[in-house]
This record gives sequence, structure tokens and C-alpha cells, in this order.
Amino acid sequence: MGLKEQIGEDIKSAMKAKDKLRLETVRGIKKAILEKEVSLRPQGQDSLTPEQEIELLAQQAKQRRDSIAQFQQAGREDLAEKESQELAIIETYLPKQVSDDELEAIVDQIIASVGASSPKDLGKVMGPAMKQLKGKADGKKIQALVKNKLA
Repeated sequence: MGLKEQIGEDIKSAMKAKDKLRLETVRGIKKAILEKEVSLRPQGQDSLTPEQEIELLAQQAKQRRDSIAQFQQAGREDLAEKESQELAIIETYLPKQVSDDELEAIVDQIIASVGASSPKDLGKVMGPAMKQLKGKADGKKIQALVKNKLA
């Protein structure tokens, strides 16, 4: 079952369970998927590839994380909590996140394979790292780890 079908089923189950927050979040994901599909139609693509779906979900998750940080900074814990709950729902559709140890091992392997040795080589490492870890780890976390390793 593809993501679009899974979202459709989850909308139905959220309606039946009268789970308002889950329903709103899943409908938001469906809306984003449909908008992305419409934007890709002129290029001859009818539906999203699994990679594009993961990218879209990762963007949704990143938006929630940024909102949480902003709401907490402004002292709006009620809104931050709602965004946290939405983030948890979105993360159920994303691939399993890699652990810190796995992330460190992957980054070490990439650094060794590209021969990076100084902070100037950040770009050489980030490209392959983001490609390999897309949807499996937060970009800011990857970048911080790479900077730390190359310092």
C-alpha cells in the first residue's frame, strides 16, 4: 500500500475514532501530497515517487520542529504541545530514524570514503550524507555532527 492509500485509510479511521488532531494532521499531509502532485503534472509525472513522498514528509516534520522551537521561545507551550503531537503523527509515516550511534558510523564512513579532513570539506561530506540519510535523520543534526568531526 502506497503512502496516499495509507493516508486515505488513516483519515477514515481518524474520523471513526473522532480523533480530531490526527484527522487534521493526516488531512494536512494529504493536501501537501496532492499539491505536490499537481505541481509535477506539467513535467508528465502523475504521482509521487517513494523518495518524493519521504522528502515531503521530512519537510512537514521540519516545519513542525521549527514551529515548536518558535512557540517555546515565545512561551506558548500550548501551541508547542499541539505541534509536538502533530510531529509524532507525521513521524509514523517516515522511515525509522537512525540512532545516534548509527548516524555517527555512517558519517564516519562517508568522511573516509570522500577523504575529507578539514572544515573546508563540509560540502563534500554533506551531499552524500544527506542523500544516504534522507528522511532517516534531521539535517541539522547531520550537519552538526559533520562539523564536529571535521573540526
